[in-house]
Amino acid sequence: MQFGIFSVGDVTTDPTTGRTPDDTERVRAMLTIAEHADAAGLDVFATGEHHNPPFVPSSPTTMLGYLAGRTKNIILSTATTLITTNDPVRLAEEYAMLQVVADGRMDLMMGRGNTGPVYPWFGKDIRQGLPLAIENYALLRRLWEEDVVDWSGKFRTPLQGFTSTPRPLDGVPPFVWHGSIRSPEIAEQAAYYGDGFLHNAIFWPMEHTAQMVNFYRQRYEHHGHGRADQAIVGLGGQVFVRPNSQDAWNEFRPYFDVAPVYGHGPSMEDFTAQTPLTVGSPQQVIDRYGAFWEQVGHYQRQMFLIDHAGLPLKTVLEQIDILAEQIVPVLRAEAESRRPADVPAAPPSHAERVAAARAAGTVPHAAEVAADRWTGRTAEDDLAAADAATVA
Repeated sequence: MQFGIFSVGDVTTDPTTGRTPDDTERVRAMLTIAEHADAAGLDVFATGEHHNPPFVPSSPTTMLGYLAGRTKNIILSTATTLITTNDPVRLAEEYAMLQVVADGRMDLMMGRGNTGPVYPWFGKDIRQGLPLAIENYALLRRLWEEDVVDWSGKFRTPLQGFTSTPRPLDGVPPFVWHGSIRSPEIAEQAAYYGDGFLHNAIFWPMEHTAQMVNFYRQRYEHHGHGRADQAIVGLGGQVFVRPNSQDAWNEFRPYFDVAPVYGHGPSMEDFTAQTPLTVGSPQQVIDRYGAFWEQVGHYQRQMFLIDHAGLPLKTVLEQIDILAEQIVPVLRAEAESRRPADVPAAPPSHAERVAAARAAGTVPHAAEVAADRWTGRTAEDDLAAADAATVA
């Protein structure tokens, strides 16, 4: 089982000092957090994608590409990549490039985002959010899996003889998660393609999370990818930990009360009772998250949100150390002891996906580079090439 952290990249005033970092400081803090998580031995770092204040991570592939060169083992991912407002052609190119740069040590999570105005900012209609997610992802898959794509759809200009470059590493696209907290259509999309499904449960009771996960599992089996309990599941969560439980409550409360994602709403007592937010000792976190298997079955990835609400960088790094040293080893051992032998322990790595594709004979052969008929030639040359292709 994999354990990691994800960041939404919010710029929030520290309520205990009144100090607000600027965007540059916040971006650099995210980089430090990712490198620290790698050194501490966590499995995954993921960054969100936002295009509005108070959030700074607007370019995940830039950040993750930098981290690919600065880290050694940690998987680099997203939380979330906007499949609705990004051009799928750009997504195919940027994440294939990241896959090459990171030598396969990456995956990504697709999602529709939770900021309504982002749709018109990028020329899209929020009322078409679900159809955009479905059509754009279908095109993205084809761009990764087919060397030359002819395509037409509802939401972008057609493609004729288009080759996305670079081609996926070893001919195998990145592993994809689909993130959704309330849309069965997205769980269905993940199940249809045999991709992973991540339910970011930070706002929701586990009963709702279990309902969404179980639906995805049933549809995964229906589409023939394996048994329901073999489907690839991830959960989002949040913790704040100190050796003494009361110290954790006292220290985290002022940050919770102003947090842009859930402050000024339910009390911390109500929120911790009704959602996975756990404020307390390492053992309390172990007890709470260790019980999730009873509700959703064995799952492959647990992500924690730990760096928001104005928490100082020093505190965030301390949280990473406590997770890596006192919590994750216990949860990892418990997960492995409970896991049925034929249920995947973790999402498939790039090497595992390449081996499976080669065994199935689905890895494309070393294809000839498609002819470039669009640059450095005359229109007459292009017509001649098109005629030749038609005759062939």
